Amino acid sequence: MINREDMMELTRRMTLSRTSFTRIAGCYMDGNGEIDGTFNTNFLKLSGKEKGKNLALAKTVPYGRTNEQLKEYFFEKGQTGPGSMWQLLMAMKGCGLKNDALMETFYELAGERYEKKEPYALFVFHDRYDVPVKAEDKERLGESEEVYEYLICVFCPLAGEYEPGLPECGFLFPSFSRRSADLSRVLIYDEDAAHFRGKILQELLGCQFCL
Repeated sequence: MINREDMMELTRRMTLSRTSFTRIAGCYMDGNGEIDGTFNTNFLKLSGKEKGKNLALAKTVPYGRTNEQLKEYFFEKGQTGPGSMWQLLMAMKGCGLKNDALMETFYELAGERYEKKEPYALFVFHDRYDVPVKAEDKERLGESEEVYEYLICVFCPLAGEYEPGLPECGFLFPSFSRRSADLSRVLIYDEDAAHFRGKILQELLGCQFCL
């Protein structure tokens, strides 16, 4: 089960004054799942307005209702080998989204497996969070013990030409559990908790639902 406080710790930092996002990359897909344009830029070079709009998109995933809109999945050992989506995500995280060839591969796989008849946007965010050491009373004790490096990906219908609407679904990798990274798990978000479509992203990522 996802701990709500872990997610709130992440979302509290997703503001203009506190964000540590390093990069944002993404693509626009047509109704046939074909790439219609891509971008890849340093997050800090965005205007204040653009930062705010994109932070709102990224924040949607960890801010989703835990264990309803946001559910936990895991990667079995056979799903983390060469050529796996897990390996691709690890490589994307490791390069901080700067490798355009890796990003293109991810977009192409998403286009093949994420079935949607209307055009949509796919945005990926990279962040490094210096997790502060805290006492049992949650007071900060000092410097960080761990740097939690992670990706947030969102799939958004277009609200206008190259203008993403609110995310329909997305994921956070790796999972943030007990204030630490869990590389074997991923959190999948769907705005429609009543008709959770996590199976779409489950198939894309190659993971299993945590019962």
